Amino acid sequence: MRPFALGFVLGTWWLQHRSSLPEGSYAALGAALLLACALVPARHRVLRVCVCLGAGALLGIGLGAWRAELRLADALPFEWEGRDVEVTGLVASLPQPGERGTRFAFDVESVATQGAIVPPRVALTWYVDRPRADRETLPPRLVAGERWRLTVRLKRPRGLANPHGFDFEAWALERGLRAGGYVRSKESPARLAARVDGWPYTLHRWRGELRDRMLAHLGEGRFRGVLVALALGDQDAIAAADWQVFWRTGVGHLMSISGLHITMLAALAAAVAAFAWLRVPALALRWPARKVALSVGVVVALAYALLTGFAVPAQRTVLMLATVAACVLADRHGSPSRVLALAALVVVCADPWAVLAAGFWLSFGAVAAIFYAFALRTGQPGRLQGAVVEQLAVTVVMAPMMLAIFQEVSLVSPLANAFAIPVVSLVVVPLTLAGVFLDVGALLEAAHALMAWLMVPLEALAALPGAVLESHAPVGWTVACGVAGCAWLLAPRGFPLRILAFAWVAPMFLVLPPRPPPGEAWVDVLDVGQGLAVVVRTASHALVYDTGPSWSAESDSGSRIVVPFLRGEGLRHLDGLVVSHADDDHAGGAPSVAAARAPDWLLSSLPLDAPLRSRFALAWPCAAGQDWEWDGVRFLVVHPSEAQRDEVRRKENDRSCVLRVSAQGASALLTGDAEARSESEMIARGAALLRSDVLVVPHHGSKTSSTARFLDAVAPTMAVNSLGYRNRFRHPHESVVHRYAERAIVTWRTDELGALRIVLPVNGFPRIVRLAPPDRYWSDRPLLRGQTPDVLAEGSR
Repeated sequence: MRPFALGFVLGTWWLQHRSSLPEGSYAALGAALLLACALVPARHRVLRVCVCLGAGALLGIGLGAWRAELRLADALPFEWEGRDVEVTGLVASLPQPGERGTRFAFDVESVATQGAIVPPRVALTWYVDRPRADRETLPPRLVAGERWRLTVRLKRPRGLANPHGFDFEAWALERGLRAGGYVRSKESPARLAARVDGWPYTLHRWRGELRDRMLAHLGEGRFRGVLVALALGDQDAIAAADWQVFWRTGVGHLMSISGLHITMLAALAAAVAAFAWLRVPALALRWPARKVALSVGVVVALAYALLTGFAVPAQRTVLMLATVAACVLADRHGSPSRVLALAALVVVCADPWAVLAAGFWLSFGAVAAIFYAFALRTGQPGRLQGAVVEQLAVTVVMAPMMLAIFQEVSLVSPLANAFAIPVVSLVVVPLTLAGVFLDVGALLEAAHALMAWLMVPLEALAALPGAVLESHAPVGWTVACGVAGCAWLLAPRGFPLRILAFAWVAPMFLVLPPRPPPGEAWVDVLDVGQGLAVVVRTASHALVYDTGPSWSAESDSGSRIVVPFLRGEGLRHLDGLVVSHADDDHAGGAPSVAAARAPDWLLSSLPLDAPLRSRFALAWPCAAGQDWEWDGVRFLVVHPSEAQRDEVRRKENDRSCVLRVSAQGASALLTGDAEARSESEMIARGAALLRSDVLVVPHHGSKTSSTARFLDAVAPTMAVNSLGYRNRFRHPHESVVHRYAERAIVTWRTDELGALRIVLPVNGFPRIVRLAPPDRYWSDRPLLRGQTPDVLAEGSR
């Protein structure tokens, strides 16, 4: 069982990292190999293990490929992207209202538009309609199970491709969301039925009613979002500041529907059931209390998972618990490792994309660490000692995995979890559930008061300077060494050479990411959608030029893209932050970057009273002629002049701070949203100041920029355009694309390639290198661009 399950998981993991689905009958080969395993004599143990491992891998590949083909078949054709399509269907999830609109899943029943093909389930947003600044029309209140006729505009799932970033496309594929878009509210949407019962509509309607009841009881309480998340799995109302506290203390897993909550609630129900069962001797003699208790625990786990929406992580937990219970009921529970292997096999069979989720590895890793810690020790530890050993084992073994996945780990987590786990899982969650089902506001208020009390020590721990250990993204082999070293460290007393465990862990911190050599600069253009965010690095310095857009009051590209990139690259400090101008798609993420990396200074064209300026002791306005040098790389501000910047009637785009980065062998020009007026002013100031090998395309390729005179003055051989896929501005404009092509300027786009690195070397020609993670089989990017080389182009003069 163990080698077969391991092979199955590894085979599935290999498949999910392929750029294309493999051809061939892997499942048939695996089945044949599994039959052959039965013919291998028991005395040839090594051979049997290898054959089982291979059979599991082949079956994992075959099953995963078959499931992937079925899922990919439900695709929105390219020709129907961005076109109006009339559909009829059902609201299929708990709607999520927000400041910009309401998000919901929609099950398509029929398509009225002639010839249109739409996936059976799509993700939609019904935006707030703002025809004027002083007027807005809110979307209607949506309820799960309503039937609507809507006109929608859809596009295929498209995430942002950056190193150390979230893979939205894989997330959407796992959940069966094969298209996303928005409702065209001007096209007369109509509610056709107020209630349609069935799975999962009735469940989500009920959850919506419970959410409304909870919010009515809790009013404007600070932690109402936490209680709603604990009861219903709806995390949208948790404030970003509270999430930061939970993350820094390592208790974030407690504030969502994690496997821990489901497991502990199931354990509590099982304990109550066993206690009650043993009080009736006739029942205890007929059916063992242990088996009854496990059955009750699984039923309660399933009920709680359904209450929280039966999301994918909850499904995995229920499958794990059901597998363990099935082994016990069948009297085949054997060793913990066999049960754990079987649980992993069942989970991956049911969900081949589970191996892409951090929660899968962390959950099984935590359970394996606990089994490992207790299996190698004799005697029965006391409750306190057992709890300490368990928490220590989980913390130590999880540390390398957390650093590999998130590049940071909470050092105060053992202490925080020691009091947070029992309070939240054993008190707050039961109180919240009881308050919801019994409709007793006092119970909900008591749970809220407990959360408020709990936050006091959590906030104190989060405020400690060394609360979080942050590191770069470690190389794969160093993570394997780190896990082995932590296991060595947890070995029982008397295990030889335990001190050598630190030698196994050390490479995770000693093998550092590459940096530019002296005289060379790296200009990393991140994929932030419709916006711009650039990280410029020299041998010992770094700055961020623009920070991409904000998406809501709680989320922006600074916290979601720029800061994770800096963390993964090992950049713990920024020397400077340059914000070209005040437009949100360039400045929206600046507060998050400033808070996370505390740059030494700010250079911008922002107004003097801009809130961002108050965060900096040194904040200078951009002015042409400002320059400095780092490690042999020169930085020069070429626009705007002081008079141009302070001109009252000037468009915001024409205040853009334009920065030229000149290494010893090549140069790049960062232009923000500079338009034709700014381009003319820069040429008048001196065309020689503009000449650069690589141009970051002004204003994302708008028709109001990249004039012929400007392109001739800069004379780049290559250009990089940062823009969003199918953006509403339709950038780049056709005429601009033609001007670049006329001059044989090779242009690379972030919407097609993801994040890009411009290498400005000491000697030789500049290079454009693709930074984005390798494409997977579900990605559309190779279809749009036709090639995926690592080094895309080299410039020349």
